[in-house]
Amino acid sequence: MPGERRKLGFDLSERTVARYLRRLRRRGDPKQRWRAFLANHREAIVAMDFFTVPTLTFQVLYCFFVIEHERRRILYFNVTRHPTSAWVVQQLREAFPEADPYRYMILDRDAKFNAEVFEFLKTIRLQPKRTSVQAPWQNGIAERWVGSIRRELLDQVIPLNEQHLRRLLREYVNYHHEDRIHDALRKDTPNRRPIEVRPSPTATVTSHTRLGGLHHRYSWRVAA
Repeated sequence: MPGERRKLGFDLSERTVARYLRRLRRRGDPKQRWRAFLANHREAIVAMDFFTVPTLTFQVLYCFFVIEHERRRILYFNVTRHPTSAWVVQQLREAFPEADPYRYMILDRDAKFNAEVFEFLKTIRLQPKRTSVQAPWQNGIAERWVGSIRRELLDQVIPLNEQHLRRLLREYVNYHHEDRIHDALRKDTPNRRPIEVRPSPTATVTSHTRLGGLHHRYSWRVAA
């Protein structure tokens, strides 16, 4: 590079260049800037993503979802065999039929999230924030939800078809919102599950099955 600078008429010492580069490095770590953005605007951030699920007949289904950052609520989901950018835009129309309090949409570099999707997001006043290449941690809320639904449901049950998978997703989303405790929400659920006070000294703990017995919710039961 020193030779290239000289060819352009710049005669700079190596010490001067090194001093300038040190100042550039002190402008901040991009990872820290992204984490600060997520922390400072979490109530205004939503994210969307896809994950794939094989069926009993070896078809591959694509699950699309939109998740809210602040309370980890699933705002919308759907299933298709043939995802396209036009299909994504239609799902976004259904997910955001009117004005919402959100300002930012985090999405990865999936080819389905193309210029058509970006233009639609801007029309509904959502600013797209695309993650870096091979940086799933930047969409960590969505990635963690995919990991949870795989471990807690889809690794245990093989869907038969689109309708069956859609029903399984609906049941899991209800469980996720109403019953599942989240450490990041201070041991609460997205829909704020109240703490149950023991109604009497003789009350006992009872179990309620969720997702066909894969999970349980517990509550107090007053002895008869």
